[in-house]
Amino acid sequence: MKYVYILESLDSEHFYVGVTDDLRARLAKHNAREVPHTSKYGPWRLRTYIAFSDEQSAIAFEKYLKSGSGRAFAKKHF
Repeated sequence: MKYVYILESLDSEHFYVGVTDDLRARLAKHNAREVPHTSKYGPWRLRTYIAFSDEQSAIAFEKYLKSGSGRAFAKKHF
């Protein structure tokens, strides 16, 4: 199972979209500042996640959420 997730910084000014196999462990890494891209904006909370049965669909959805229309979709629906 693959998970596409959206994190929100506790100051609610920054968001991060990613994909992982282990959601709890990945969130712990973000909050432990082990992920360079998110280390300066933490701590983080999980805003939402979507489970996918195959990796290709998960990666395609993550890529969409990182696009302009995908960010607009996420703001409206999540």
